[in-house]
Amino acid sequence: MPELPDLQAFSQNLHKKLSGKTLKDVKLANAKSSSSSAAAFKKTLAGLQLKKVYREGKELRFRFDKGEILGMHLMLNGKLQLDEKYQPYKSAVVELLFDDGTSLVLTDFRGLAKVSLNPAEEDVPDALSDTLTETYLQEKLGATRTPVKKVLLDQHIIRGIGNAYADEILWDARLSPFSASNKIPVGKIKTLLHSIRKVLQHAEKQILKANPDIISGELRDFLVIHQHSLTHSPTGGIIKQEEMNKRSTYFTDEQELFK
Repeated sequence: MPELPDLQAFSQNLHKKLSGKTLKDVKLANAKSSSSSAAAFKKTLAGLQLKKVYREGKELRFRFDKGEILGMHLMLNGKLQLDEKYQPYKSAVVELLFDDGTSLVLTDFRGLAKVSLNPAEEDVPDALSDTLTETYLQEKLGATRTPVKKVLLDQHIIRGIGNAYADEILWDARLSPFSASNKIPVGKIKTLLHSIRKVLQHAEKQILKANPDIISGELRDFLVIHQHSLTHSPTGGIIKQEEMNKRSTYFTDEQELFK
């Protein structure tokens, strides 16, 4: 599944390639992918100019003039196909057809990707937003004994962090993923906030460096902990793997456990 840094890179490239174009037509190819009808998408968006492509949490957002917004959640297998001339795709979820002939198609062979029309604004802070503050983290972590990794993955607390990057963030902060959240000292929470921003921003740079035009897929070669092929961390710690909520968790004994 593409995670926050992947989506950041996708949104930058899509904005560069598509902003300013006028949407000639929009076709909802998979009716199950949205609570809005195909007719509603067409009526609301056709004929509008695309102003901005950006990321919100784990979604891509396409903002058109008049303030209309198309949201896309790629889920596990969603992929974006950008063509200078329209091409049909068997597993299309939604098709955006622009007036210069360019097309952007969201595909998903499992049909699980979701699209939305004018999605509601979230009041949960994004992982890279200014509203994710040290005070906010202290409040949320201090209210529960839940392991800190689960809190980082909870999209009702922080939007955008996925499994792989949670492991990378916690290793960077030298904080065990199994630490009871309300036992983590204030100084370590400050370090954790710094690591969230540092790791995610670094990952985005690495993705764009490896594939400057990327709009789909995921790159993980630069991860230093969440890699099945790695045996040791950059500082020599033995990488261990355990399951947490049916997800692989990678960590080392270099990370402090608070319980």
